[in-house]
Amino acid sequence: MNIKQTRKIGVMTAAVALAISGAALAGNEATQTVGYEVTAIDEIAVSGNPGALTINSATAGSQPDAVTDSGTTYAITTNGTNKKITAALDTAMPENVTLSLTATAPSGGTSSGKVALGATAADVVTGITKVATSGIGLSYELAATVSAGVVASANKTVTFTLTDGS
Repeated sequence: MNIKQTRKIGVMTAAVALAISGAALAGNEATQTVGYEVTAIDEIAVSGNPGALTINSATAGSQPDAVTDSGTTYAITTNGTNKKITAALDTAMPENVTLSLTATAPSGGTSSGKVALGATAADVVTGITKVATSGIGLSYELAATVSAGVVASANKTVTFTLTDGS
């Protein structure tokens, strides 16, 4: 064998050795680092608007008959603890007219019962912890005294807020 052939064989042997050692160093597993996080989730939605509440009757000698609507619901999702739902009207009700709300509590929560609504937020459900459910009942009641007189048709916006309990 001549020197040229010997060099050629040496270079080829080195190349094969590098290829084999590189494959051996690659291994049969690899790793990645995956970051993750679950942030606070506090979502509330209502099913629509209740029907118009019209007081149009009374028993003689008594205040006008209150009227109710229980046709709407709400849904809630929270991964937090000790949450509450408040409700507030966009403006106050006329004098001697009361709009009340009874919100059923989701599992584990506590309903405040019938709550007279006003322009200041009032607790309607408390003690809510880690829940995702829908179809929870809402019931509105409109009541008035004879001192209210005749009140023209109007609308109020009710704002529900899911917030930290206190």
